[in-house]
Amino acid sequence: MTYFHHMQTFNYGWEQVAIAFWNRYPNPYSKHVLTEDVIHRRVIRDGRLFTKRLLMKTNSAPKWTERFLPAKHVFIIEESIIDSKTKTLTTYTRNIGLQHLLTLEEKVVYKTDHEHQQQTICERQAWINSAFYGLSSAIQRLGLERYKQNIKKAYKGFNLTLESIFDSAVRNRPISDCNSNSQLSIPTINPIFKERLRQSATKASEFAKSNIPTVIAATDSGDHD
Repeated sequence: MTYFHHMQTFNYGWEQVAIAFWNRYPNPYSKHVLTEDVIHRRVIRDGRLFTKRLLMKTNSAPKWTERFLPAKHVFIIEESIIDSKTKTLTTYTRNIGLQHLLTLEEKVVYKTDHEHQQQTICERQAWINSAFYGLSSAIQRLGLERYKQNIKKAYKGFNLTLESIFDSAVRNRPISDCNSNSQLSIPTINPIFKERLRQSATKASEFAKSNIPTVIAATDSGDHD
């Protein structure tokens, strides 16, 4: 098994990052993410919000792996917990396809940078493992390099989403400073970005109607409670 740890910083407050998290697809840096759909959501202990989502991604790989990778797409389960009291957003992600070849489990924690309150720290941990006889080491190295490339793209895409939602006039204004008696005010979303979100949601919904029952049966039922 290969372990990887990485830290990144977003120049936006935690509340802004928590809002943008749900809108980060589609973006030009994450074209490999084809569909996303919420399959379960509930409030768990202490008012935390638990969400389970199903994502489908493309599965591009070097030619030497083609004989082992007949599938062109892979399904990903993403479980997240938002804790507004501690201002943390924690995600757990794992592939449920191609496990015979490689398993990749990821934990990401988004939390306020206490030294710079208007910044958010993103701490990633990943566990990459392959039990494929004779090629496990090579596959793990390939998985790690691909993962490193993807998190660079993910960071750029997330930042683009933040920029698209929060204009310069509100970028440095924490949402928590709003009047507690008024509703949360979110800046107007760029029309082009909004249309991309609509198209993505439509594709995910159509895909979910025909595929989700089968895929859910392959997942476990345990929540990170």
